[in-house]
Amino acid sequence: MASILLIEDDRTIQMALEFALTRAGYEVSVASDGDAGLEAAKDCDPDLILLDVLLPKRSGLDIARALRAGESSTPIIMLTALDQEADKIAGLDAGADDYVTKPFSTAELLARVRAHLRRARIKDDPPPIIETGALRIDTRAARVLKSGQPVRLRNKEYDLLVALASREGSLCTRPWLSERVWGETFLPTSRTLDTHVRRVRRAIDGDGWTYIHTERGMGYRFEATREGGDRS
Repeated sequence: MASILLIEDDRTIQMALEFALTRAGYEVSVASDGDAGLEAAKDCDPDLILLDVLLPKRSGLDIARALRAGESSTPIIMLTALDQEADKIAGLDAGADDYVTKPFSTAELLARVRAHLRRARIKDDPPPIIETGALRIDTRAARVLKSGQPVRLRNKEYDLLVALASREGSLCTRPWLSERVWGETFLPTSRTLDTHVRRVRRAIDGDGWTYIHTERGMGYRFEATREGGDRS
């Protein structure tokens, strides 16, 4: 049973999420302020942390920074009422892996939780087979099929697709993708990532499906959706 630490001071949200997470089969610990949350994160060693940004005593950003400074790799999903791009970027820069803006759908949050727990289990090794929508990716044979037909990709395009698909449903930041695929520090002026994303989209989209969705100013999210969703 995966363990989740919920750090949230709003009692109504806290109770609703604790109920939903417990019902979904997770072991849930709760903290109501920043100091208690940081101590619980260190003592309990949870599998995932749901972290409110605006907390008494210590902010969620401070907690994330402290955990990453201590070399914790526990997935952190920020819960934030701040929906400006700069606020979201601040959370990611502090060490969060993802964010959900209040008010949010409990079903969406649970899907994000599942995605990050899957990624934590497989660590850096992609699963041997990734199947979603009309795509089938065989990472052992470096082979991609769309509706059963081979997809031709260049080496870096394939690496980019696997990096994104291995974190299905999760935000992949531009710096993370740059480091993962090219082994380079991300440069905001570089268009290499965007160019490769366009090429991969052209190769894999179709048959009623789109896969790579833009998170403006931050990165991309891989999720099989019926065509017509935002992917600017």
